[in-house]
Amino acid sequence: MQFRENPLPYYTSPFLPVPHGMFSCAGGVSTGPFASLNFSSSVGDLADRVQVNRTRAAEALHLPHLVSVKQVHADRVLVVKPAHLAAEMTGYDAMISNLPGTGLLIQQADCQAILLAAPQQGVIAAIHSGWRGSVLDIIGKTIRCMQTDLGVAPENLAAVISPSLGPCCAEFTHYRQELPLWMHAFQVKPLFFDFWAISRHQLAKAGVRPERIDVAALCTRCNQQFFSYRRATRTADGITGRNGSIIGLPPLAGLRR
Repeated sequence: MQFRENPLPYYTSPFLPVPHGMFSCAGGVSTGPFASLNFSSSVGDLADRVQVNRTRAAEALHLPHLVSVKQVHADRVLVVKPAHLAAEMTGYDAMISNLPGTGLLIQQADCQAILLAAPQQGVIAAIHSGWRGSVLDIIGKTIRCMQTDLGVAPENLAAVISPSLGPCCAEFTHYRQELPLWMHAFQVKPLFFDFWAISRHQLAKAGVRPERIDVAALCTRCNQQFFSYRRATRTADGITGRNGSIIGLPPLAGLRR
């Protein structure tokens, strides 16, 4: 991972040859528990401040358009069309796009953003995957959708797993009821699970080559430069902002390969 400080602090991966960024919580205009680069308008922050934050992030990546969805911890996949540029769809947790100049925004506070790119075909995807999304295999469903709808071979994909809840903090007291049996093998100590490894497993099972999977390996619960819902529930009332992870296609043709 590479860290960039200007014009906003964010991380990038050398695995993705398209505009992208996994942003910290700094550099925005929100205040209070949303200070300062909150990307969500559904957590109590002022909508105009969220819009400024999103605009700043899109401009930092030189993306004229930004698409987001109202995430619901399910497994529906949206294939983005020009009509979606003007409205935020609800009920989706993954997006696929081949629109130049358009970024896909995932909002998260401990959940993973999975960013995917097939640069030769000019196709990208962004996935919101918490533990419920992992159980539903939203990763595999998105990759299959990329293949059937846009002709992307999984072996041509590069994938990045964003900063998110690490195995140090992913505690599941009721994991026998919440997680399927196969996930129990990823328990690193009693009640704690490595969801970074689970996502790597699901990406590889869907056909992504293991050597083309990058993991930020930054725990949002431990690292104060990110919003964390689990941290907020331990110290306050659970009110916190949402980090943003964005992947896009450049406005003009000519992706790096």
